[in-house]
Amino acid sequence: MLQDVLTSIRTTAVLWILTAALYPLLIFGIGQLAFPAQANGSLIVNDQGAVIGSTLIGQAFTSEDYFLSRPSAINYSIGEDAAPTGLSGATNLAPSNPDLIALVEERVEILQAAATEPTADLVYSSGSGLDPHISPASALAQVARIAAVRNISTDELQTLIAAHTEGRFLGIFGEPAVNTVTLNVALDALGNA
Repeated sequence: MLQDVLTSIRTTAVLWILTAALYPLLIFGIGQLAFPAQANGSLIVNDQGAVIGSTLIGQAFTSEDYFLSRPSAINYSIGEDAAPTGLSGATNLAPSNPDLIALVEERVEILQAAATEPTADLVYSSGSGLDPHISPASALAQVARIAAVRNISTDELQTLIAAHTEGRFLGIFGEPAVNTVTLNVALDALGNA
């Protein structure tokens, strides 16, 4: 019996070292060597070297001279002290819920007041509440507003949207999408802000 207990303890220790220490270190090393940008959060750094965002997490763009991103049910995970909270999630409201209907109607009114055609991406939040992507149609719906505010030609903005449109994953999964974070960074890089 004592031999079985010692064998169990040794097996547990060896498996713990393999799965809790060596395997994570191996994966970390491979990530740092093969995919350093992705392994470190796909961060976006400005010219001064400061981190201004991530290509994986949306941001709330409220200024009229930026492309609006999807609404976030959790306000893009920003706490009361403006620090990231690390939370994600959807509203969990049913389509027939009066609160969701009121929220959608409010978003539609805001978009119409900004002379932007309401689209599903600009009215409904994503499942995670952190999605930085909108459809190309949602980006194009905002071109006239941004062109007027920034004094940029609509053709230039449409070219910028096309350059930041990501295709389907592996060519077959999902729909084409525009990352609003990288699009707005590129918009600022035009120097017309």
